[in-house]
Amino acid sequence: MKPFLILWSTQSLSQLGSAMTGFALTVWLYEKTGSALQTALLSICSYTPYVLTSIFAGALSDRWDKKRTMLFCDTFAAGCTVLVLILLKIDALRPVHLYALNAVSGLMNTVQQPAGEVAMTQITPKAQYQRTSGLRSFSNALVTILHPVIATSLYAATGMDGVIAVDLATFAAAFAALAGFVRIPPLEKQRVDGAKETVFSSAKAGLSYLRRNGLLLWLILFLAGVNFAASAFDAVLPPYVLSRENGGKAVLGIVTSCAGIATLIGSLAATVLPAPKNRIRVIWLTMLFSLGTENFILAFARTPVWWCVAQVVGWSVVPIMSANLDVILRSTIPPEMQGRVYSCRNTMQFFTIPIGTFVGGFLVDKVCEPWMARAKPDGLLAGAFGVGKGSGAALVMFLLGIVGIAVCLLFGRILMKYTFTESTAKDEGKRTGT
Repeated sequence: MKPFLILWSTQSLSQLGSAMTGFALTVWLYEKTGSALQTALLSICSYTPYVLTSIFAGALSDRWDKKRTMLFCDTFAAGCTVLVLILLKIDALRPVHLYALNAVSGLMNTVQQPAGEVAMTQITPKAQYQRTSGLRSFSNALVTILHPVIATSLYAATGMDGVIAVDLATFAAAFAALAGFVRIPPLEKQRVDGAKETVFSSAKAGLSYLRRNGLLLWLILFLAGVNFAASAFDAVLPPYVLSRENGGKAVLGIVTSCAGIATLIGSLAATVLPAPKNRIRVIWLTMLFSLGTENFILAFARTPVWWCVAQVVGWSVVPIMSANLDVILRSTIPPEMQGRVYSCRNTMQFFTIPIGTFVGGFLVDKVCEPWMARAKPDGLLAGAFGVGKGSGAALVMFLLGIVGIAVCLLFGRILMKYTFTESTAKDEGKRTGT
């Protein structure tokens, strides 16, 4: 477990720094533009190249040395952060610069992410998959808790300079640990296959594997629908909180941190819970609960306390879903195929994120806020979602709750035909020729 613990802890630290910069830039951009859609474009520009090129990036990742790939991509992303700092210092930073740099960082993440996933598999004992997945969810929760609080404090005290300085320091620590203290063993079969296959045939091999494995394919499509609703929510939450009279930067940081607290609780639960009888049912039920509660609470709530409650309710079950999904993927897909299959999964599962982010921002700016501005103060809509700026975002939250429940019900009938245990994974591996 020592190599995993070193890699996990230092990469999590670097993730914290990157998240702080992302949060601060989101606040900076919304303060400059006042537009939910322009702020949402940050995520759109980051995810679009990731989705478009992931299917081929996994093929390259399976060919390349995992350690060198991770070091190069992290360094390039850090260079983009340095460029943001330079543009800020000369007062030349504009939204278009952030969009372009986010697109470049997203492209680097396209290659780095499958390399990192395979590296984690190679250095983790198979018997520890669920536990290490819980630990990764635990660190993600800590990042979610800490990054808005630290970023808000640093941003208020030092501006973007202090936030970026911490980001670069955490990058340096992660780089040094990976370069000097973690050995990622190469896969012999991976090297043989990589010498024979072209990039296109490698990508095709990943797609073919998913077509032969109906369980994974339907899970990916289901989570693509979940990601649409969740990414639209992510685009709506900042303008929803920042626009309210009792909102603001500090409140947004607290509300975001509550999601991290809930994720932390769920991560601890995922680490200690025994293996369920049917992991598929757990994945479906947790998403139905999350999407069917958080959006509706936020839509009708008026105070920061209830916004925090909504975050805790919605996010507490997400790590349990992630842990069960991680076990299914790592137990079913052989290590020498994981880079290719994960990348195909990324394209299919995450292509809805830029779409959902755009839809969320568009609905707030162009549809629901103007509509609520024309609503009668004593009417039904005003009574349900409030008045003034932010009431349109509340209406979008309500609509996203309906969409989330519809997605879960639509895929539930298909997913409930499947069961998963470690024994079924072995049988599935034999059936798909692995």
